[in-house]
Amino acid sequence: VQLQASGGGLVQAGGSLRLSCTASGRTFSSCALGWFRQAPGKEREFVAAINWRGTRTYYAGSVKGRLAISRDNAKNTVYLGMNSLIPEDTAVYYCAADPTGSMSMSRDQYTYWGQGTLVTVSS
Repeated sequence: VQLQASGGGLVQAGGSLRLSCTASGRTFSSCALGWFRQAPGKEREFVAAINWRGTRTYYAGSVKGRLAISRDNAKNTVYLGMNSLIPEDTAVYYCAADPTGSMSMSRDQYTYWGQGTLVTVSS
């Protein structure tokens, strides 16, 4: 599975963005998918995950209620809707795929990674 993330950019605090991650490969629809982010000088951290059917989601506490993960298996795409953005959301956002379907918060569980897309939130 190869992943390509897009949709990042510069936005003011309180604004919205939607990230997309499109995959190639026949196993996409059977993978759990996740979004992670890495702020400057910090470790890469879990943001959200979704199961292969799109029926279950899981979020980091810091983003719950503001960010929403979804997927469209027909389009081989996973999305991250981002609302009420705050400067602390500034980071490079990465999509990732886990063929085991575990919806883990651990980076080590994810086998495939996209290249990242930068989100900058200005105050």
